[in-house]
Amino acid sequence: MSGLDELTREDLIALVLKLDETREVQEEQIGIQAARISELEAMVERQAERISELEEQLSKLGGPKSKPEWVKANKPKVEFGDRKKRTQSFSRRSLAPTRVCYHAVETCADCGRKLSGGSVKWRHQVVDIPQSPVEVTDHLFVERMCGVCGKRFVPDSREILGEVVAGKRCIGIGLMSLIAHLKTTCRIPVRVIGRLLKSLYGIEISKGAIVGILHAVAEMGEPEYLSIRERIRGSPLAHGDETGWRENGVNGYLWSFSTPEVRYFTYNHSRSSAVVKEVLGEEFAGALVSDFYAGYNAYEGVKQRCWVHMKRDLDALSERDTDNESVVTWVKEVLEVYWRAKETVSADYSESQRCCMRRGFEAELQSLADPYLVAKNAPQRVLSQRIDRFLGELFTFVQYPFVPSENNAAERAIRPAVIARKVSGGTRSHRGSKTSSVLRSLFETWSVQGLNTIDACREMIVCSNRKSLPATDQ
Repeated sequence: MSGLDELTREDLIALVLKLDETREVQEEQIGIQAARISELEAMVERQAERISELEEQLSKLGGPKSKPEWVKANKPKVEFGDRKKRTQSFSRRSLAPTRVCYHAVETCADCGRKLSGGSVKWRHQVVDIPQSPVEVTDHLFVERMCGVCGKRFVPDSREILGEVVAGKRCIGIGLMSLIAHLKTTCRIPVRVIGRLLKSLYGIEISKGAIVGILHAVAEMGEPEYLSIRERIRGSPLAHGDETGWRENGVNGYLWSFSTPEVRYFTYNHSRSSAVVKEVLGEEFAGALVSDFYAGYNAYEGVKQRCWVHMKRDLDALSERDTDNESVVTWVKEVLEVYWRAKETVSADYSESQRCCMRRGFEAELQSLADPYLVAKNAPQRVLSQRIDRFLGELFTFVQYPFVPSENNAAERAIRPAVIARKVSGGTRSHRGSKTSSVLRSLFETWSVQGLNTIDACREMIVCSNRKSLPATDQ
């Protein structure tokens, strides 16, 4: 039984009326809640519209800038597969020993009997440098007189000192070469060079004396420095690049011109095309590889513009407009033309075939650039105009396979100078800039030729010394 059977008619009528009142209250509350829901939905719609407006304004301003523009983005994590097993060991190989020490037990530890003979059980090679002081040599020139004719004779200093010292200096050629090597190749500051020489050899050389030695080595290397420039001018291929350099606090530029065999550096306050004309001269008739800087436009011969710089800008455009499908597709199409052009370098084609292929690639690239040349709001406009301007210098490597499509050689050549600039901040005088350029040209050239730079510097000083050393006979 539900309990309703015990209620009277009046009780049931009262219960029904109470349920009606409760239902009306619930319906009223439902209506209030429905109105609140509608109000919240309208608010959400307004917020969504406001968010869309803010995103549009933000996109016009270039997007969020949580980091400065010069900060590079983190590289994506690369998943490496299983490491390939080595076919041989790459541990340090044993060197030819300069001294051999035998170690053996002389007597038996148990009975004291003397031991003899035996065989080598194992070997441990130690590579170290001797802790020896600086070598100071007094060269005494003895005068002797002939008892018959009465003439006096003194040994010719040119023959005796020509290979040990430059001029009337007291610093030997070997030490001069080491100082130049430490400053140029190792990029060690002058003050630190002095401390290093004192620690290793116990010799004290002032900062001014070290600077004077560097100037002297550069002056003796001037003929070879000019010879390097002549080799640049006579080469069928040259790479050009420049970087900022400060001379006594004034901004200037360090120019680099290189071939597979030589490196040439020169400092100039200007970044104009006059430097390119001065270095290459009228003799150079080869191919010049460079970036898109207008200073290289002065050379009227064969030119190849760097595709690495071009690809870097294309990738930046694609990353900046990732949501724009037309931009991403356009970048992929431009790079596809380049990669197909790269495949022709290693193939065996005749000269006429390569010339036709070059024109074909240029026509493809021109067709991709044409739609955006005058479209002011198109993200592709700037790079399209670059393609249109330098079209004849983008596929030179297709016609001439010995010409690389990028300027990596110049980038690698000038990188040590960039590091040296960060360490020292530049040079303090015109003579210092000249010395730095000469020494860098000499040492970088010797290094790329696979020579020992200290030995090469010593030989250069000896050759110069033989031509210019004055006799000191008295």
